[in-house]
Amino acid sequence: MYSRYVALGDSQTEGLGDGDDVRGHRGWADRLAEHLARANPGLLYANLAVRGRRAAQIRDEQLPIALELRPDLATVMAGMNDIIRPGYDAAAVVGVLEDMFAALTGAGAHVITMTFPDFAKVAPLARPIQPRLLDYNARVRDAAARHGVTLIDTFPLAFTTDARMWSVDRLHASPEGHARFAAAVAHTLGLPGSDDAWMSPLPPLPVPPAWRAAATEVRWLATFMGPWIGRRLRGRSSGDGRTAKRPLLTPVISGDQSISGTSSAS
Repeated sequence: MYSRYVALGDSQTEGLGDGDDVRGHRGWADRLAEHLARANPGLLYANLAVRGRRAAQIRDEQLPIALELRPDLATVMAGMNDIIRPGYDAAAVVGVLEDMFAALTGAGAHVITMTFPDFAKVAPLARPIQPRLLDYNARVRDAAARHGVTLIDTFPLAFTTDARMWSVDRLHASPEGHARFAAAVAHTLGLPGSDDAWMSPLPPLPVPPAWRAAATEVRWLATFMGPWIGRRLRGRSSGDGRTAKRPLLTPVISGDQSISGTSSAS
């Protein structure tokens, strides 16, 4: 039974797509913490994730804090903010991930990580990064095996590319997606009340006409990809000025704002 859970990562672990900056972001890590707390009401939980962080930033900023918190369970998700940028170095990024795996497992934590889903099916305009994604996932599988890290391999699972699993920006999971990712970890850990229902496909959707699909892509490009490119050109990040929403180990109260507080800005 786990008593100290610490989550490290970027926007997915922070919970973007499941709530907002006013009401707070819940996300899969918060949902997992709630599940863990049902098994152990004394659970303490910290979420160190900050949107926009690259793998090296997560290691340098979050790992030292995580080690001080002495978790017996840690989740590490990193790399997507590296994959989508020019100058991506797969070996260097996965090496950073291995640094975190080694440090956390060496400190006695059970570490869990995931591969990335097939984003080319989520956002067709993301197809150019497909080779990077496939290579990254393969490297993460190998790294997890070397360090005794539990891996949840989401890439082969068809439901992970269903549009309903993702928010309108297609970059962050929807509430349904966050709930399923949390359920995947809970099931992998064998928590009471967990099962494999998270793997079930969603009911099929009608296929939209080609003109509507094309219009959707254009709208996504203008609404989400355009601003992202603009930030890169200005050397800005969505996480600038933000800190972890839950930097200390504190009890989990389901439905309380303490589980879904917003990240503070400095």
